[in-house]
Amino acid sequence: MPNKISAIIVSLSIIGGSSFAGQKISPYLQAALSDRPELNHLVWVEFVDKGPIPQLERISTSLITEKAIERRSKVLAPEELVSFIDVPVSSEYVAAVRQEVGNIRQVSRWFNMVSAVASPEKIEALAQLPFVKSISLVARSRRDSVEQNIDSQTTTAPADSPFALDYGPSLAQLQLINVPPLHDLGNFGQGILICVLDNGFRLLSHEAFASMNIIATYDFVDHKVSVVPNNTSPAFGSHGINTLSALGGRKDGQLIGPAFGASFLLARTENDSSETPIEEDNWVAAIEWAESLGVDVTSTSLGYLAYDPPYTSWTWQNLDGNTTLITRAADMAAALGVVVVNSAGNNGFNATHNTLNAPADGDSVISVGAVTVQGTRASFSSVGPTTATPPRIKPDVMATGVNVYVANGSVTTAYQSDQGTSVACPLAAGVAALILHAQPSATPWQVGEAMRNTASRSSTPDNQMGWGILNAVAAVNYLTLPNQVVGLTIGPLPNISNVQILWSTTREQDNLGFEVQRSANVTQNFIPLANGFVPGVGNSSVPQAYSFVDTSVGVGRWYYRLKQINLDSTFTLSNSIEVTVSLPTTFLLEQNFPNPFNPRTRIRYRVPEQSYVSLNVYNVLGQLVRTLVNEVEPPSSHEVEWNGKNDAGEIVATGVYYYRLSARSVNGDRSFTNDRKMIFLK
Repeated sequence: MPNKISAIIVSLSIIGGSSFAGQKISPYLQAALSDRPELNHLVWVEFVDKGPIPQLERISTSLITEKAIERRSKVLAPEELVSFIDVPVSSEYVAAVRQEVGNIRQVSRWFNMVSAVASPEKIEALAQLPFVKSISLVARSRRDSVEQNIDSQTTTAPADSPFALDYGPSLAQLQLINVPPLHDLGNFGQGILICVLDNGFRLLSHEAFASMNIIATYDFVDHKVSVVPNNTSPAFGSHGINTLSALGGRKDGQLIGPAFGASFLLARTENDSSETPIEEDNWVAAIEWAESLGVDVTSTSLGYLAYDPPYTSWTWQNLDGNTTLITRAADMAAALGVVVVNSAGNNGFNATHNTLNAPADGDSVISVGAVTVQGTRASFSSVGPTTATPPRIKPDVMATGVNVYVANGSVTTAYQSDQGTSVACPLAAGVAALILHAQPSATPWQVGEAMRNTASRSSTPDNQMGWGILNAVAAVNYLTLPNQVVGLTIGPLPNISNVQILWSTTREQDNLGFEVQRSANVTQNFIPLANGFVPGVGNSSVPQAYSFVDTSVGVGRWYYRLKQINLDSTFTLSNSIEVTVSLPTTFLLEQNFPNPFNPRTRIRYRVPEQSYVSLNVYNVLGQLVRTLVNEVEPPSSHEVEWNGKNDAGEIVATGVYYYRLSARSVNGDRSFTNDRKMIFLK
């Protein structure tokens, strides 16, 4: 692939990576063909290339708006703003597939594939085409059953409010996540473009949308501009009205959404028919459309897991952040600068495994659980962790998801109270828009970090409540106040007398530097360490990463904190962090720091006994990029830095990479292999 951003593109067979197995038909599709040979199947057809590549400059003007280019510039280098993923799929390849199957459902530029319904015979014929790389199943599912319309009666408005706007019955849902104070400051999400992906929007004439700025709409189910479903049943398109109003509706005295000042794209991606499953190809096509138009935030109150019979379902084991195509598409959007917000799911609690829906398992997706207005977790709210190695905590944050006041989908002046992570999701997406209004240069990872690190349980996250209930004011301040120290962690312990302290800042203003302080007991006084002053950069609008190695400790428990000193001699003390110094007893591969990174990142691992160790970096196609370690190492904790270059010394492309630690003890008794994902941004 000729352009750097193509490194983000994943192996596109849904499960198993059929191209690596030397077969064009994925194992998952082969099983479906064997189980139900009489059925037609909805499949992705991936191509080997895109044919002749046009000038990228022409693509930028014809397919991608200036707003999309501007948003991409937050996360991509100038030479990567338009790339291989933006090249249209070959019209000749599409025509050849259409000739076989009769109709093409969706076309994906990002993944260089098309979706179509095909019989087993036609699938075999498609596999014979020389330009077809792989064929795999399109994911199909139903929306969660615990959902809306728990109370169609008018909710009583609260007593007098201290805020400038008249929120009516919607005040409680916004107060819980601390939105009204931002509205009082004039932050309504102005200038932010949000795409809502849902089951349609039947009643855009509702009074709550009278002042809404809708930029564009498209129905990816029936392929038309109007997002009003063709089916006249009131249920069709009502869900979209509910979620859109919770996010951006405004009718003073009734309902005000957190981002009522934003602009909107509306995409219908779900067919509500009980016989017709939700299909991920609609969602993938919609998010590509929205990204090309310059969307800043997406809000999706849908999830993919259990399919309609006779189709085989995904299971909780597949929710590892890398398997389902819809999750990969969500991560791709985030890599292009889009803040992707998704409901966690309404599958409740399971003590043994996650109950998430895709794409809520994505590590770049802000997944949202539901709480009551009293702040307790709703029993239906899905839980993590993902099945990644190591597992990732999910959901990310919580928002009001019970008795949420929304616009009614049938009567233009009616309202109702709904429940579900479906209505918690748009509230969280609204908070993301408020953050971006205050800090337009923030990347998706910074927005997610701000939301998590200021939520109610940020210091003790778990898989039922994530990092806790959102605090919109604190999240905005997290990125806009100067000299915010974040990510204070303990690095590797190279031996029993060394401890590495790692931290970063979101931005800096008049920052002289940091004094590292240590205590043998958190109740005793902290003392400055010798040579423990680390200079700051003074002023910076972008995050900075720092580290310091304490070489004067031994086995035991220690506590560290930072004294952040300003140019005028004022200072701020960070929270303390605890470390127990000991030799490792097990193999361990840790998450790289920082992540995402540019240009360098650190990879830490532990070896409990003398071992043959290799540490390699691979791209998403499984190709070796860089060998970092290949030697016998002693029992200890180790750290290696990767500078973003391949073995030839060339800077690699922006994208997702994997690093793998393989270790085998010299005596042969123990072995270990583990992979982790990291993101390189230029």
